[in-house]
Amino acid sequence: MKYLDEYRDGAIGERLLERLRQALPRPLQLMEVCGTHTVALFRSGLRDALPEGLTMLSGPGCPVCVTAQADLDRAVALARQPGVTLVTFGDMLRVPASRTSLEREKAAGWDIRVVYSPLDALAIAESNPRRQVVFYGVGFETTAPTVAHTLLEARRRGLANYFVLSVHKTVPGALAALLDGGDVRIDGFLCPGHVSTIIGTRPYEPVAQHYGISCVVGGFEPLDLLQALLMLVEQAACGEARVENQYRRAVREDGNLVAQRALAEVFEPCDVEWRGLGVIPGSGLRIRPELAAWDAERAFELEIEPPAPTHGCRCADVLRGALRPVECPLFAQACTPQRPIGPCMVSSEGACAAYFQYGRNWARGG
Repeated sequence: MKYLDEYRDGAIGERLLERLRQALPRPLQLMEVCGTHTVALFRSGLRDALPEGLTMLSGPGCPVCVTAQADLDRAVALARQPGVTLVTFGDMLRVPASRTSLEREKAAGWDIRVVYSPLDALAIAESNPRRQVVFYGVGFETTAPTVAHTLLEARRRGLANYFVLSVHKTVPGALAALLDGGDVRIDGFLCPGHVSTIIGTRPYEPVAQHYGISCVVGGFEPLDLLQALLMLVEQAACGEARVENQYRRAVREDGNLVAQRALAEVFEPCDVEWRGLGVIPGSGLRIRPELAAWDAERAFELEIEPPAPTHGCRCADVLRGALRPVECPLFAQACTPQRPIGPCMVSSEGACAAYFQYGRNWARGG
């Protein structure tokens, strides 16, 4: 099929939509794994425009949202350690832990700071040698290489007061876990563009081969999304299950080898808990023993109470695609972006936040 750079007229969107309608062989449920795709589908109006019978499910592509309650409680416990400065991204502050949040702990006087880059956390450690600076590392393969770089830099500079609490996760294992769960029918995955710039397209091949589920890596512009969906629908129409790359201007088959080497030097795979999906073997990134001196997990002894459930919150079901956000009884009532109960309403990539901002009327009637 033609790629976007081969088109030269102003009717590309309509032509792609018409081809989608014509190619749709039966009702299909496709999952956009990435939270940025969820937002882009709403913001562009494409959810309204897609043909009847093509359903988009939101998946576990928001790293803030899939962070387990126990990991949030661990971050809170670290922030309460005397002499510790906890540094993280802004979204993490408002995510409710079992009994509090980092935002509340910051208001209570603990030294918790927001940064836009892990390199800022490294600079804070260098400027405050008497503080133990812990970066709370949350994210997928997109952000983990930068965190890996800070650990290598801390070792090179001899910074003994910089640590990382890694709850980083890798995406391909989550796709297999969704399919193994069996409670949601998924006919194809719209795979994340940002993650795929790092890992490439090869890691999705076991999903296509073992489960017979199509995977297409897509970009984020409206025409990117339409073409990626068309590629998925055309595979379904032909009875095929392959990995295709619509986002060729940014994603290579082998990915970013420099970033992958940094990840391999700093992290090793481990079993890790995902909110909504349970423990997924080998899907976490744990700091290697060679860098144990900068590993907050090893450096601090923490006593953490068992996680407390959030009554009524259905984020776990939303992250599996088993529930639309508007079907949660708390949505837009008890749970809003101003008063979030679950993480999916906090993050800018969360499905509940996207539905709240862009799609409440459509979703209730759709």
